Amino acid sequence: MLKRGLTIFAGIVLVLAILSIIRMRPVRAKLNPPVEPPTSSYTNAVGGIGLVEAQSENIQISVPVAGLVTRVDVRAGDRVRKGDRLFVLDGRELEAELALRRSSVEVAKARLQKLLNSPRPEEVPPAEAKMREAEEVVKDAQVQLDLIERVKDPRAIRQEDLLRRRLSVTAAQARFEQTKADLTLLKAGAWKPDVDVARKEVAEAQRQAGRVEADLDRLTVTAPISGEILQCKVHPGEYAQAGPLAQPLILMGDTSRLNVRADVDEEDAWRVQTGATATGAPRGGSGIRLPLRFVRVEPYIIPKKSLTGDSTERVDTRVMQVLFAIAPGTNIQPGQQLDVFIDGKQVRP
Repeated sequence: MLKRGLTIFAGIVLVLAILSIIRMRPVRAKLNPPVEPPTSSYTNAVGGIGLVEAQSENIQISVPVAGLVTRVDVRAGDRVRKGDRLFVLDGRELEAELALRRSSVEVAKARLQKLLNSPRPEEVPPAEAKMREAEEVVKDAQVQLDLIERVKDPRAIRQEDLLRRRLSVTAAQARFEQTKADLTLLKAGAWKPDVDVARKEVAEAQRQAGRVEADLDRLTVTAPISGEILQCKVHPGEYAQAGPLAQPLILMGDTSRLNVRADVDEEDAWRVQTGATATGAPRGGSGIRLPLRFVRVEPYIIPKKSLTGDSTERVDTRVMQVLFAIAPGTNIQPGQQLDVFIDGKQVRP
């Protein structure tokens, strides 16, 4: 009897456990998606994911040289014209060097002007007076020589004195010729080769100053085109690195018209024709259909770009990129994703 009672009790417990499990089992209700997925109206549609960009493509602004940012003149959403200043790097060292180079230019110009203005009017009279003095010295030496040569008695003079008088005349004449040549050289002005060298020194100093000015101008980053600032990730006091960056300092582009860059799988690339019509549906707006106008095909097949931002993610899919223009007046922003449906060729049987 005891065994029979235990068996009956165990059966009741098992039934209760099964009923409890059945009651605790979740009920999965059949729900419709909150937003209907986009669908295509084309019979032979080619689908792709598109990313909206400026018609000029998105331009990533960088700097030619690394430096400390001292001034930022734009922010996201601003419209700029070609050549407008975006931001400025610290240029105090180059400004000091430029001042030194400009000073060297002035010194070289002053040296050249001195050569061109020579001789000074004040320098000619002293040179002429020195020449007249040398001429008088020649006359005096000649008089002394004539006096001693007039003595007829050779015992009255020494031969040594006679030779000295003659040498004095020769030396005085040489000094006279030298002062005369110096005066002629002074009146002739600067030598042409010296003037040419001075001009080249001025030109070299100007080129050195121009090089520093060019380096200084590079510290002012300007807009390469007229467009809109899409992102501004640079601030005063930050150090801007040169070269390609993971995140550009400034992202800009011509947003007067937007394009969508659609990635088409390489298996469907042959189905996309030049001039094909297409429609786009923004994420979350499956009921919206935007007409797209064909712009161009970039025929080189590339690996599909991941939009997750994970640098370690590997994508094995290769795609062909097709650009379509979005009609103006639509509330679409650069960087937004669109589901693109392209009217493609019929699939081969």
